[in-house]
Amino acid sequence: MQTLREYTRKTRRGNVLKVVREHYLRDDLSCGSDICNVCNRQDAPPVLLRERMLRSTLFDFPHYIVLDSNIILDQIDVLEEDVLCNVIIFATVMNEVRKKSSVIYKRFKNVLQLKTRGFYAFINEHHKDTYVEQMPNESSNDRNDRAIRVATKWYDKHLLDSQQSNSFKRSGQPQTRVVFITDDAACREISKNEGILACTAEEYISSLSDYPLLVDKLARKSFDSEKPSLPVYPSHLTMVEIHEGIRTKRFLQGNFQASRENYLEGNVSVEGYDNPILLQGREAMNRAVDGDIVAIELLPEAEWSTPSEIVLEEVENIEGLEDQKIAEREMDMFKNTVSKISEEKRPTGRVIGIIRRKWRQYCGILQKSVLENTNRHIFVPADRKIPRIRIETRQSKKLLDQRIVVAIDSWPRFSRYPNGHFVRSLGPLGDIKTENEVILLEHDVPHSKFSEEVLSFLPKLPWTITNEDYEKRVDLRDLYICSVDPPGCTDIDDALHCRSLPNGNLDVGVHIADVSHFIRPGNALDKEAAARGTTVYLVGKRIDMVPELLSSNLCSLVGGEERFAFSCCWEMDKDAKIISKRFHKSVIKSKRAMTYEEAQCIIDDKTQHNEIAQSLRNLNNLAKILKKRRMDNGALVLASPEIRFQVDSETHEPLEVEAKQMRDTNSMVEEFMLLANITVAEHIAAEFPECAMLRRHPRPPPTNFDPLIKSARHQGFEIKTESGLDLANSLDHCVKGDNPYFNTMIRILTTRCMMQAVYFTSGTVQKSEFFHYGLAAPIYTHFTSPIRRYSDIVVHRLLAASIGADSTYTDLLNKKLNENICQNLNYRHKMAQYAGRASVALNTHVYFRGKTQDVEGYILFVRKNALQVLIPKFGLEGTVYLNPLKDDNYKLPASVKFTYSEDYHTQSCGNVVFHAFDPVTVRLTLDSSNVQHEKLVFNLVKPFIKGFSVEDASVMDVCENQANIQVQQPPKKKSKKSKTEK
Repeated sequence: MQTLREYTRKTRRGNVLKVVREHYLRDDLSCGSDICNVCNRQDAPPVLLRERMLRSTLFDFPHYIVLDSNIILDQIDVLEEDVLCNVIIFATVMNEVRKKSSVIYKRFKNVLQLKTRGFYAFINEHHKDTYVEQMPNESSNDRNDRAIRVATKWYDKHLLDSQQSNSFKRSGQPQTRVVFITDDAACREISKNEGILACTAEEYISSLSDYPLLVDKLARKSFDSEKPSLPVYPSHLTMVEIHEGIRTKRFLQGNFQASRENYLEGNVSVEGYDNPILLQGREAMNRAVDGDIVAIELLPEAEWSTPSEIVLEEVENIEGLEDQKIAEREMDMFKNTVSKISEEKRPTGRVIGIIRRKWRQYCGILQKSVLENTNRHIFVPADRKIPRIRIETRQSKKLLDQRIVVAIDSWPRFSRYPNGHFVRSLGPLGDIKTENEVILLEHDVPHSKFSEEVLSFLPKLPWTITNEDYEKRVDLRDLYICSVDPPGCTDIDDALHCRSLPNGNLDVGVHIADVSHFIRPGNALDKEAAARGTTVYLVGKRIDMVPELLSSNLCSLVGGEERFAFSCCWEMDKDAKIISKRFHKSVIKSKRAMTYEEAQCIIDDKTQHNEIAQSLRNLNNLAKILKKRRMDNGALVLASPEIRFQVDSETHEPLEVEAKQMRDTNSMVEEFMLLANITVAEHIAAEFPECAMLRRHPRPPPTNFDPLIKSARHQGFEIKTESGLDLANSLDHCVKGDNPYFNTMIRILTTRCMMQAVYFTSGTVQKSEFFHYGLAAPIYTHFTSPIRRYSDIVVHRLLAASIGADSTYTDLLNKKLNENICQNLNYRHKMAQYAGRASVALNTHVYFRGKTQDVEGYILFVRKNALQVLIPKFGLEGTVYLNPLKDDNYKLPASVKFTYSEDYHTQSCGNVVFHAFDPVTVRLTLDSSNVQHEKLVFNLVKPFIKGFSVEDASVMDVCENQANIQVQQPPKKKSKKSKTEK
């Protein structure tokens, strides 16, 4: 059956066009029910089955469920639980969900694909009895609501008609009906008037007597038990007012970032402003959550402020206090903490509306309630930048010692905290496995098992190289190729060779695992790798971007095995000048897989003169020349505190921790990887000027260097930042004979001034912006790690297409699609870095359980109420708190008073003065009292201040004096002495 759909649309010039389209309707679409003997199923088995019927106290008869789009959008956490069955999903609903949220649409599609759940997709828009036309003056939303009601009513009647047979009546079974679940009050009322069985999500879920705890997962905009109160926050403006204000430049928009150090501060990054706009106080932040896109209004310049110099954490157990008293207490804490130096004041504003929320699911714990017999509880997120969340749960006693996941539903202006709902429990608090899961979830790291569809595209074992493969590739199996990697590395994606040529020059090659041979464009394996973006490294654990068969086996360039590679080779003279270059796909057989230490020993052992030793020495000599050349061009040598753990192979708990050692061989490998990346970048940018995937490092704005310049100036050094070369030379001169770690700390501070390096597509920015500031390279890309970076796979495909080693395809040359890939890769790369740091912090805490240790450190920053100290041995930072704030629950002796100097950024107590970069000795102990975060406590040992510094006999007293809060430690497992290294 064919019908014509007629509608109008406006052109860009404002003209109205009448559009007529054919719309085909059918009468042979199956209802999917096993009780129906009318529909033609065309040999398709029924999906809606009688044995799956749920028991409901609200509907005490067999029934199927119909959901509207908002139920799916709001209650996806309930739908993902393996409870609701026999659910009919109309095409109208799926189309609405897809338009409103691609994330929830994807999650719900995964539910639909589970055959055991009995979710049936019915194409109501193409059934002759359920299709409805949009009426004049009817909105699209009202039309869709009507279409859902018409389809529901038809389904109910259709099933009732099919149950009128004599055999069904003789069975004595109650008739099966259809129940419509919607939280739209108007739509629900119309449905009931039309004879449709309808209810809210909460009414239906509460009626499932077999699943009483499912109610905890319901998303709620408000709580029934809430009492009217005075507003805590100003109203948000409407979207029409916001857009008009942005158009007239009355308002600004940008990304809101909450402060980790001070819960009453945040920033909004606005295009066109060198510094983010400062927000101070809850009212100014006005219910913005970290990551939201917000609209802000600038305050008059007279009200501009400076970032607070205090470290301020939210005090727990505030439940029960009136909001007004809490607000007064918070503002008291803020008084006298802001710098009075007018030159340092920054543009300051307030949030007047939320343009786009970036709410996600959050990990954390329940805060123990001070009220008895209540289902209302406060959830404390693991991320300090996220506000606490109010939830209702009947499982509080069970969940108090668990890590749980919670989602935000709404944030009314009358509520101090947002409202949310319980999603699931992760496991016992403090358990290594649970805490690793928290890290992965908090940093949005995809870590589920690879699906059967993804695994189906892997090569079948046993895998062998065929004669055809040899013919298509350059055979390099006779070369003395070797790999140099960290200890325990199994995903080896690069190898090197260097051999002498008859003309006296050197033939040098970088050989990279040919992952793109196994991952073909567009299949499920490729899409999964693109979504993951990168391999994530935690302490003692790796979350692979590609399945292990590739990452640790077929693609890994292990010693003694034939492997496919993509080779970048040069002819060089002894001064590392490139004579020629070539690219080709190859077959290699690594002669040896070495660690950095093993390779260094071979280089240093003058008695070894075999091919591998000669190759390594030549590579090392060339690398030193290449590095000097880069430094002379202005490349930066930056620093970050890095450590490594030795981990117990059974319990996965850290046994030893130490700073990473850097050898010449580390630099050797790095230099040739950089050279290969630059060489490939030049080639693909020339071949594909509009769609080459490159990586750039933007030059930081001058204001980024202000903290570095001020810190160095206080130490008598001048930092010049006019160019990368000026900065590099300045850093080289920052040397103090009495402080050997001073130069490293200056470089650590410099690292924090840098912008984030990002992937981009060549056709989207000007060529002058290709520059990589840190490397002083005019062009750069990533080619050398395709096992663990998807960007490198794309670059391999571009390079292969340019040399005729592989065919091109449409998406490879799609600039817009590639730019979307770049944005995802930038996000995944950043999250992987953060997850790795969080894993190091977690294992450092585990290592210090039951330990007390005095260590040497250096002051990185002097704050108004604290010293931030860096411990080089463990690569960690911490805070030594000085003067307690008004609401801190610890006091100092009257003789101990610290004075902060805004002019010199120093703290003094008596004759002792603390400057940035001063050496100190601190005592490290683990405080497990905080109900949300275990914390390393930093207590001053030297310089000694009587009444403040730790004395040998008073370790426990000092721990009790810190403003921290206690939590149970998990029982310590016995560990064997076997060790593995990250």
